[in-house]
Amino acid sequence: MGYIANTAADQKAMLETIGVDSVEALFQVVPESVRFPKSNLPRPLSEIEVLAELQCMADENADANHYAWFLGAGAYNHFVPSVVPQLQMRGEFFTAYTPYQPEASQGTLQAMFEYQSMIAELTGMEVVNASHYDGATSLAEAAIMSVNITRGKRSKIIISPNVHPQYREVLRTYLQGTAITLTGDESPDNDVDTLKGMLDKETACLVVQSPNFFGELEDVDGLAEAVHAAGALLVVHTDPISLGLLKPPGHYGADIVTGEGQSLGNHLNYGGPYLGIFATTNKLVRKMPGRVVGQTTDTEGKRGFVLTLSTREQHIRREKATSNICTNQGLIALGAAIYLATMGKQGLRKVAELCYHKAHYAAAQIDKLDGYEVVNSRPFFKEFVARCPKPALDIAIRLNKQQIVPGYVLSRNFADRPNDLLVCVTEMNSKAQINKLVAALEEVA
Repeated sequence: MGYIANTAADQKAMLETIGVDSVEALFQVVPESVRFPKSNLPRPLSEIEVLAELQCMADENADANHYAWFLGAGAYNHFVPSVVPQLQMRGEFFTAYTPYQPEASQGTLQAMFEYQSMIAELTGMEVVNASHYDGATSLAEAAIMSVNITRGKRSKIIISPNVHPQYREVLRTYLQGTAITLTGDESPDNDVDTLKGMLDKETACLVVQSPNFFGELEDVDGLAEAVHAAGALLVVHTDPISLGLLKPPGHYGADIVTGEGQSLGNHLNYGGPYLGIFATTNKLVRKMPGRVVGQTTDTEGKRGFVLTLSTREQHIRREKATSNICTNQGLIALGAAIYLATMGKQGLRKVAELCYHKAHYAAAQIDKLDGYEVVNSRPFFKEFVARCPKPALDIAIRLNKQQIVPGYVLSRNFADRPNDLLVCVTEMNSKAQINKLVAALEEVA
């Protein structure tokens, strides 16, 4: 039925079409006990009253705008310059479809090209795609790409236990029904040196995250050389904000770099949509999943932008395709491009420095408290693990009542760490907020 029955004749015709005599007969299949003989609706409200009611309901949420926010673990509360959403929401970007026809999509294509160029410089890599769903899918696609490059001759993926646990779950989901073996994260004690010892002729890639899930910087010196000596690839997942301060993975030999791009000019948004960063080398570009925007010239010698190296059909060839990822997070990638262009090299470095110094101030203050201990064994960037004198979940519940989200309760993923809290500090956390957190932790202890 493609229209509303406005008249009795319309209604009768519709009932006859479906073969029932009346509206009552139409609903006979619904038990009488669960029918609504009348609508028990509240009195009508004006628009002003409805908006006020909705605002009251929204204010019950615990969000980063109203709480002291120290929760990270892959989704970060960073400053978003006002220019980012202002440009991002322009109609020509906000409603743009996949740019298969370059003559009608130059604006979108150029924006993606600029995004790719800045991410390439940030990661120290040669080629960037535009783009993947989020950091987890980027990481999974990178691991599978490593196997594809060997044409299935190498089917072992070694992954560090310090990679985000949810990312590892996504990778395992990807690998279901395949002959690919995933190993390395069976023991939380498997450090980089242990992972190196697992390299063999069956290994397609070794996957590490730095800064890792616990905020620490992995020891990557000589890692690429060891991986390449075994004939495998090095996949590094990283925090793009950290690259404003730290050595980019491309400079220490990474073959594929992935990351979660949400922190580049995109709000938390209650968990999405996010942005999967994916970068690699020119040597591997033809095996890279997703799409790439290239710069060229037209018949008049004018600069133009096109999708290059792959076609839409390539991504729907089932098992013969490089990947069955055939869309992107274009609007979120656009936000990242605007953010990077707005901040510039010095601005991004300043953000990274603020995160680093504020996190270390918070860690030092918490470590002084009786019963608390910062347990990171290596240098960290903006996240660290605080071991509490009682279950971290109990502490988090009590601090929530004071409008403080103190961090990520590690027992959610690590049952043997009930007292550990992963604390994240960004440029958005003031010294007053950090001191409030420290005082609250001391009180509940």
